[in-house]
Amino acid sequence: MTIRTRITAAALGLAVLAGPALAEFPERNIENIYPWAPGATMAASQVIADAMGDELGVNISVVSTPGAGGVKAFETAMARDADGYTIFDGYVAPLVIQPMRGNASWTYEDFTPLWSATSNSFAIAVRADDDRFGDLNDLLAYMRDNPGELRYSPGVAGGIPHMVGAAMMQATDTIAQLVPYPEIDVAVRDMRGGILDFMITNPGVYTVNKDDMKILAVLSDLEGASKTYDDAPLVGSFDVDIGMSNLSPSGWNWWLVRKDTPEDVVAKLRSAMKAALDRPEVSARLLEMGYVPTGFSPEQYGEIVGPVADELTHGEKAIEWETERLNGL
Repeated sequence: MTIRTRITAAALGLAVLAGPALAEFPERNIENIYPWAPGATMAASQVIADAMGDELGVNISVVSTPGAGGVKAFETAMARDADGYTIFDGYVAPLVIQPMRGNASWTYEDFTPLWSATSNSFAIAVRADDDRFGDLNDLLAYMRDNPGELRYSPGVAGGIPHMVGAAMMQATDTIAQLVPYPEIDVAVRDMRGGILDFMITNPGVYTVNKDDMKILAVLSDLEGASKTYDDAPLVGSFDVDIGMSNLSPSGWNWWLVRKDTPEDVVAKLRSAMKAALDRPEVSARLLEMGYVPTGFSPEQYGEIVGPVADELTHGEKAIEWETERLNGL
């Protein structure tokens, strides 16, 4: 072998060895591990994933991984390498509520945040033709004068809609009879039929049933939440403080990666997600689906997510207050 041949071979060998080290992230498709069954909420995550993948030049698939209140999805994602190719779709239940209830060993501090994605706030709805209640003040006044007479449903008992509804009643010293349902669609039917006087609804249910509903107040302090209910008033406009702020009184997700993901990979994922969320067509599509793009930055993660556990504890205590108040009637 000539000297020139040996030099060429050595150079080729070095190039092969250097190839992987010089590779740019991402080299392959990325997965977003989503904690619920397929549905409208998963579709909202896919809207963001498609735009973010377009920014990165790869496909990002949202993978439904339901089970154990979101815990299974987090455990699945944590078993993957910390290389940026797996994203946690960090919904409040697996990120905050399950650890708060002792069903998971992690806390929000065990992950690196990308950007907050969306929230879906809840609202108090009455039947569209119910002329007893022109606004929230009318409903509150009626409940004060007739404690326990009205019947309401938050859907499933013990969830965030129930926490928010109970917190509103505790803050205003009002009370109504709780009627839980396994499916919120059944609550809509019974409110339409006059069995329920009001309910705690979400934007998706409202969008489908808006002809049958009148929104009295949106139980949130996020301005964008009003848009998903056709500009209905926020609860704060009635001087009611439910003791839950920012993301706490809503369903929401914050996209995350493992804590030990390389900084340069995190930076690329953050940049791509921010660009995706800034696209006007993405924001418009999410709002049309009933989801508010929250847009909290990675630097705001601790100050936004940190207080959620305390405020959800406030919501659980409000449910306890509601039970005691109803038992005392």
